[in-house]
Amino acid sequence: MEKEKDFIIKEIKAGENYLRKLGPGIITGAADDDPSGIATYSQAGAQFGTGLLWMAAWTFPLMSMIQEMCARIALVTGQGLAANIKISYSKWVLYLCTILLFLANTLNIGANLGAMAKAIELLNPSIPFVFLVIFIGLFSLVCEIIIPYKRFAKFLKYLVMSLFAYIITALMINMNWSTLFINGLIPQIEFTKTQLFLITGILGTTISPYLFFWQTSQEVESQIDQGKVTPESRLGTNKDEIKEMRTDVWTGMFLSNLVMFFIIAVCANTLFINGITDIQTASDAARALEPFAGRFATWLFAVGIIGTGLLSIPVLAGSSAYALSESLGWKEGLYWKLKEARAFYGVIAVSIVLGISINFLGIDPIKALIYSAIANGIIAPVVIICIVHISSSEKFMGEFKNKKFTNIIGWIIAILMSITALATIVAMVL
Repeated sequence: MEKEKDFIIKEIKAGENYLRKLGPGIITGAADDDPSGIATYSQAGAQFGTGLLWMAAWTFPLMSMIQEMCARIALVTGQGLAANIKISYSKWVLYLCTILLFLANTLNIGANLGAMAKAIELLNPSIPFVFLVIFIGLFSLVCEIIIPYKRFAKFLKYLVMSLFAYIITALMINMNWSTLFINGLIPQIEFTKTQLFLITGILGTTISPYLFFWQTSQEVESQIDQGKVTPESRLGTNKDEIKEMRTDVWTGMFLSNLVMFFIIAVCANTLFINGITDIQTASDAARALEPFAGRFATWLFAVGIIGTGLLSIPVLAGSSAYALSESLGWKEGLYWKLKEARAFYGVIAVSIVLGISINFLGIDPIKALIYSAIANGIIAPVVIICIVHISSSEKFMGEFKNKKFTNIIGWIIAILMSITALATIVAMVL
């Protein structure tokens, strides 16, 4: 009996230790499943059934390796991604990436705010859309500016729990798990314009530039918050910190792709098999679920949209602020108070206010996401090339530079994202 008790206590402590290691990586991974991403995954399941389910497994190692490179760059150099690009490349590369990032993130914020408002309308139709968009936007802005970093990071970690709404929804539905397993591993590509466009969309929403900038800067913030480094002296790391970071990043990316898997599976086994293929937004998917999975499934799906939206808006606005501030030499970081970093918080405010405005300018939210995808498609290959080059440089990374295998995968991702970027642009023109 004593041995069993000791074993249970040991396992509980191991679990607590594991959870303590989770931070920037788990938040970044969860933010990847924002309402825009949910809409993309819902479209994939509704239009192609389980045909694109394999992308959850195949994109997992790719996005994990890139995010790990970003985190390692931060731990070794003590600086965000934009600051490292600024040192390594000409200003036009930095400014092009930063401006396109700001535009893409702002459009994404606008689309996410609209999706969250529509999701709340599903739960309570009496609340006006205009009020919801303004309230959610301003609430996100106030939280990011006023709440101290330590508490704000915990708030974001709690929001990660909203992702489990999609897993619970999947478990409520009768699905053929053997088919899901097979289609989840074996690629099925039809080479149609619609499918190629969705594959590009999934790659764009899983391996997305705003996650690179956020991950890198959050690693620095976390180090400062823990007292391991200071704003004035940020250099240095060790193998234990790299190991903990790797656990955090891979856990976050696994959760992100697990949720992608279940969203595609749910829509494939409810909407696709019943001939409902015209899904434009995440709220469309939530509404369409009700006749086949019940009101509770719709409610869970809507709650997931709201939770991931609340998580993604600070990440989108924050990544823009980090990138612009580091590019222009402004004081940056959520650990600073508003009066100490006015320009940094000003970028966050402008980004969110513009995002709110998009919903009242007559801009179609779907078109906003398309324009965002184009901007991300242009940025992603350039930024990934910078990430792989910096993280493989002995000058910058010393003993923590990329291993040969990691380098090969990094360049494969850069080539893949370049091809998808070209495909996105061509698809928009034709």
